[in-house]
Amino acid sequence: MASPSLQLFSLNYPKFILHATFPLPPTSKLNSNHKTKDLYLQKAIKCSTTSLSSLTTPPVEETLVLNEDDERLLSQIWKEIQGRHDWDGLLDPMNSHLRREIIRYGEFAQACYDSFDFDPHSKYCGSCKYQGPRFFEKLGMADRGYQISRYLYATSDINLPNFFQKSKLSRVWSTHANWMGYVAVCTDEDEVKRLGRRDIVVSWRGTVSYVEWIYDLKDILHSPNFSDDPSIKMELGFNDLYTKKERNCSYCSFSAREQVLAEIKRLVEYYDGEELSITITGHSLGSALAIITAYDIAELGLNIVNDGDNTDEIPITVFSFAGPRVGNLKFKERCEELGVKVLRVINVHDKVPTVPGIFANEKLQFQKYLEEAVSFPWSYAHVGIELGLDHSHSPFLNPTNDLGCAHNLEAHLHLLDGYHGKGRRFCLANKRDIALVNKDCNFLKREYGVPPHWRQDENKGMVRNGDGLWVLPERQRVEAHPHDISHHLQKILPRSHF
Repeated sequence: MASPSLQLFSLNYPKFILHATFPLPPTSKLNSNHKTKDLYLQKAIKCSTTSLSSLTTPPVEETLVLNEDDERLLSQIWKEIQGRHDWDGLLDPMNSHLRREIIRYGEFAQACYDSFDFDPHSKYCGSCKYQGPRFFEKLGMADRGYQISRYLYATSDINLPNFFQKSKLSRVWSTHANWMGYVAVCTDEDEVKRLGRRDIVVSWRGTVSYVEWIYDLKDILHSPNFSDDPSIKMELGFNDLYTKKERNCSYCSFSAREQVLAEIKRLVEYYDGEELSITITGHSLGSALAIITAYDIAELGLNIVNDGDNTDEIPITVFSFAGPRVGNLKFKERCEELGVKVLRVINVHDKVPTVPGIFANEKLQFQKYLEEAVSFPWSYAHVGIELGLDHSHSPFLNPTNDLGCAHNLEAHLHLLDGYHGKGRRFCLANKRDIALVNKDCNFLKREYGVPPHWRQDENKGMVRNGDGLWVLPERQRVEAHPHDISHHLQKILPRSHF
């Protein structure tokens, strides 16, 4: 019998088209099983196609697994996707709902970078470019069904000097504050129905540049005093970023901690009686803030809702990207006791997730002894479940020793889209635009024609005024804090704390 003919397919991406030839499995295997044939053709369309000479026809069984979407509704399994069972059975092979949700929350984290003004020449340096009501619209995310609830700020006057960007004009923007992220809530009722609950999102901004901030970490463990147990400790710089305030700055008169806790308290009360989830996300140093926030919310019991005789616990989930270790083993164990669920997405070539705690970490068999008996002062442990990705598995990316590329958030989201499980072929399940990889780095192979570091404001934000002069337009000054922040803080923290 003649061998099956070759099938020609086109993969459409913005600015370029990829053409590939895929041989069908032997006719004896396909026989009259049209479903198997269709699944194979779907895989041919989805698979990356840059190294065609090295591609071989996969076993039919592998094809079936790679193309099998979870046919259940997200609303039916959302608690599992949020980590109720620590993502057991959902990571290998990768569940299709989970992949989409991780990417979705990663895009909420990426929004912090895309909206942050870090231009040192800008009089608004250190602030957010967009007003809250139009935040998602300006970022092309208006269809997500979320609205900004409040912005979050932190004082730049702490011991992480290479992390912050500062304005030099106090009359325009604070010389002490940096915009650090936002709290958003799902307000679209169709999206609430799809998700199966109303979702509250906290997204923390990470580091704009890779190589500088990590060297500022002193590996000093500090008890944050969020509980009565002084043995629970976190890295000092992270703690300062979260808890410090600047009385002379309206944006930092309340600490980042006070801002986020008050808003979570307000939203939980406002949506009393509804099914809720609290999802916290961040990349790089923003990932550290995400884990600290989740622990703090759980330690204070802000996710515990008492309704008469019933007590409900709002799930708290962290989707962390390229994050460092945050605290000691006691911190990790306490997060687990409180039911905080953390899924850490990393690139195995990235160095940030390996610090702090190079000498004593969760991989050391005797770490518990070191902490409790020896009181070793540089003992750190990662919290949660790790999903390790490898950028060398993507045929779209260049081999590189550039640490910034390995750490890049958009690269992580690209790897997620192609990941199906350990040992499985890299296939873009959602056809996520690969041009996004080069938004802030130079990682894609040159044949795709995508320029590096391509994302920027048109004319760097300059516009022509009525006189024909090029100027940077004025931005409306954003309200520093809601008027009722103290009211909600009084329900959470002793007055002396704020």
